[in-house]
Amino acid sequence: MKPEAFAATRDNARPLRLFWLATLSMFMIVSQALMASAQGAPQSFSVLAEKVSPSVVNITTSTMVAGRTGPQGIVPEGSPFEDFFREFQDRNGGPGGDRPRRSSALGSGFVISEDGYIVTNNHVIEGADEIEIEFFEGFSLPATLVGTDPNTDIALLKVEADSPLKFVSFGNSDNAKVGDWVMAMGNPLGQGFSVSAGIVSARNRALSGTYDDYIQTDAAINRGNSGGPLFNMNGEVIGVNTAILSPNGGSIGIGFSMASNVVTKVVDQLREFGETRRGWLGVRIQDVTDDMVEALGLASAEGALVSDVPDGPAKDSGMQAGDVITSFDGKEVQDTRQLVRIVGNTDVGKSVRVVVNRNGNSETLLVTLGRREDAETTFPASQEVTPGEPSQSQLMGLTLSPLTQDLREELSLPDSAKGLAVVNVDESSEAFEKGLRQGDVITEAGQSEVLSISDLETKVDEARDAGRKSLLLLVRRGGDPRFVALSLEEQN
Repeated sequence: MKPEAFAATRDNARPLRLFWLATLSMFMIVSQALMASAQGAPQSFSVLAEKVSPSVVNITTSTMVAGRTGPQGIVPEGSPFEDFFREFQDRNGGPGGDRPRRSSALGSGFVISEDGYIVTNNHVIEGADEIEIEFFEGFSLPATLVGTDPNTDIALLKVEADSPLKFVSFGNSDNAKVGDWVMAMGNPLGQGFSVSAGIVSARNRALSGTYDDYIQTDAAINRGNSGGPLFNMNGEVIGVNTAILSPNGGSIGIGFSMASNVVTKVVDQLREFGETRRGWLGVRIQDVTDDMVEALGLASAEGALVSDVPDGPAKDSGMQAGDVITSFDGKEVQDTRQLVRIVGNTDVGKSVRVVVNRNGNSETLLVTLGRREDAETTFPASQEVTPGEPSQSQLMGLTLSPLTQDLREELSLPDSAKGLAVVNVDESSEAFEKGLRQGDVITEAGQSEVLSISDLETKVDEARDAGRKSLLLLVRRGGDPRFVALSLEEQN
């Protein structure tokens, strides 16, 4: 090829290369936009808001409250202020102002079925005489209360409509990840049908309840949002907006929504029975701490330590205080909070396999669960102290005395109380540091009952002979048990 022909070909190819580079750049930009959209970063929430708005409701409750009581102002007859105060009292319920008056409150909720079931918070409707539901389309309907669950702050309402209602479905809250986009909708500060958006800030938050499993979000949640839904980008409800953390009562970007996987279980039971029916194992439990691992012969601080087994399903299966529950119905147990939730979500009457660690050995028990709501606490029978015991002894920083009837009365203990009373605690000891105080009662040592000081001394010797550096004590205070591991080096 001639040089001039080659140069011409090269010059003609340059625009073609530029064209393909430009095309490739545009393709990459579009691909990145599509990927961002697929990963849940929306350009707008308008489509989602329009889709779910008809299912979100405003809730107005009305309650009769007692009027003012106690002494009221008295104006002398003939005073120039007599007419003014008489008019003021008439406006506030007549003489004394003690006539009952009606109080109103606002909240949010959402429709979960076309036949009119509505979910909200228990605290939104608690104590209400009348419940009015306002729908997005502008009409209102009275609601009746189906049932409530104060433990999760969930309530189920029902309205009767002439035509099927638009509703939303629950999603799987376990699929929500920190950083996912979410949208909250409700009736903040009475403004009605307001939308806010944010991300999932944290998962598995616990506030104060036994069954807490909150999703934390920075989507703005204010008073009046309570009971409203928290949506994922598919328009599914993954949480019920319940609480905020705020120093001033307004949103600072720390809101909490009860996870849908907790709510759906509650709602199904309220819908079927009008009340909750949670599984009941029948044990008192506490977390396994690092300093208990060696005393219990465990490999790690996991599981739930059984501190008491009153009459109930667990006792019938042979479970004992000191057992460490490591597995329940095929699920590994990490701590007490997880175990409480698993048991509560298990059907009443179901027989489950519970794996426990007992004295370093694994055992499997078959337990038929009772109903938690029907459970009653029972106490062990009383026992007499072995005669001839010393009146006091000092061990591990504790001054101990066998329980006598006089000592039970002095410490305000029931006649059924048994064990060793703590009559003094050395404030420089590990026992004091771990919370033991005068009036506590030690009922077990090394997972065996102690009725006398000699029983405790025997357990100390056995632990030392076994090469252990600490001894596990079961301590009761006011009837509530807990385990404490104390170092044997502090024996005195």
